[in-house]
Amino acid sequence: MKKGIIGKKLGMTQIFDENGLVIPVTVIEAGPCYVVQKKTTATDGYEAVQLGFEDIREKLVNKPRAGHFKKAGVSAKRHLKEFRLENAADMNVGDVVAADTFACGEKVDITGITKGRGYTGAVKRWGNHILRMTHGTGPIHRQVGSMGACSTPSRVYKNKKMAGQYGNEQVTVLNLEVVKIDAEKGLIAVKGAVPGARGGIVFIRDSVKA
Repeated sequence: MKKGIIGKKLGMTQIFDENGLVIPVTVIEAGPCYVVQKKTTATDGYEAVQLGFEDIREKLVNKPRAGHFKKAGVSAKRHLKEFRLENAADMNVGDVVAADTFACGEKVDITGITKGRGYTGAVKRWGNHILRMTHGTGPIHRQVGSMGACSTPSRVYKNKKMAGQYGNEQVTVLNLEVVKIDAEKGLIAVKGAVPGARGGIVFIRDSVKA
């Protein structure tokens, strides 16, 4: 991984390119992130940096984490995330990582927590078909359907797509294109949709696929 940053999803909009084509984009407030901790091969067995994002009042931070920030000489941050960057050895505690670390046209992978939809049925969760609305089918139009044969295997197979908790899970979307960057405001516009609700925290890194 060459580059990485923590950001906040602000929402979606659309912009026009030089040819007048409409591009749907997600706007992300990326950074500024501060290097709070540096991992080295000598002490930890690998090289990485821990980035902190979004200031928080010190009274809201517990004592161990407050000492962690005090040791780094950085104000208390709400979110921490470790990135194994190739140039981690060249970075130092207190360094700032801003939105301009990325460039327009680059491909990035973005990780976020999807919207939680609670306990949902098989139709909404898995996209199952509903039954026909005629000839006495009801009132079971949206039920799961057959669980399998009765005597053999006398059980429901694992991974049967049934009702249950839907959403509120970590999802990574690959190969999104950086369309526009506003370095002064710390904004990155990425083509397409990004997991999570408005205000959700996302982690941006350079794409693992060429």
